[in-house]
Amino acid sequence: MKIAGYILLTVAFLVGAYVSVLTEANEIHWPWFAPAFVVGVIGVGLARFGARQESRHEGALTANIGTLKESLDRVVENITRLDAEKESMHPADVHGRIDELFPADLTAFVDARESIAHVHGLQAYANVMNEFAAGERYLNRVWSASVDCYIEDVHEYLGRSKEQFIKARDVLAGL
Repeated sequence: MKIAGYILLTVAFLVGAYVSVLTEANEIHWPWFAPAFVVGVIGVGLARFGARQESRHEGALTANIGTLKESLDRVVENITRLDAEKESMHPADVHGRIDELFPADLTAFVDARESIAHVHGLQAYANVMNEFAAGERYLNRVWSASVDCYIEDVHEYLGRSKEQFIKARDVLAGL
C-alpha cells in the first residue's frame, strides 16, 4: 500500500512536470493538472496509510520497544559516565563529548517513541516523553553552556539531565 502510494505520487509529479513544460508561459492546462493533483493526493493518502499500518505491526512494535529500552539504557549509561567525568574535563570539551555519545541513541529513541502509545496507551507515552524531553532539554543546556564555557551550568545541568533520563528509563521499564 505504501509503495503504491509512492508510485501514484511519482506519476502525478511527473505528469504535472511534463505538462508544465509543454504549456505556454502563464498558461495552466487544467484538464491535465487537475487529475494529476487528485492522483497525487490519493498517493499521499495511501503512503501515509501504509506507513501507519507498518508502524502498528506487532513485529515492528516489539522491535521498537526493544530499541527504546536499549537506546535509553545507553543514554543513561553515557550521561552517568559524563556526569562522573565532569570535574576532570574542561567545560569547552563537554559539547564535543555530547556530540560523540548521544545523537545515535537519541535519534533511535525518537524514531521509535510512538510505539509506546500503540502498546501502552497515550498516558504511558506522555509519562515517558515528559521525563525524556526534560532530560533532552537539560542536555541541550549543557551543550550550550559548554560552548559558552559556563562551568557552573555545565555541572548543574549534567546532573539534572541524568536525573530526568533515569526517570524516563524507570517509567519505561515500569510499563
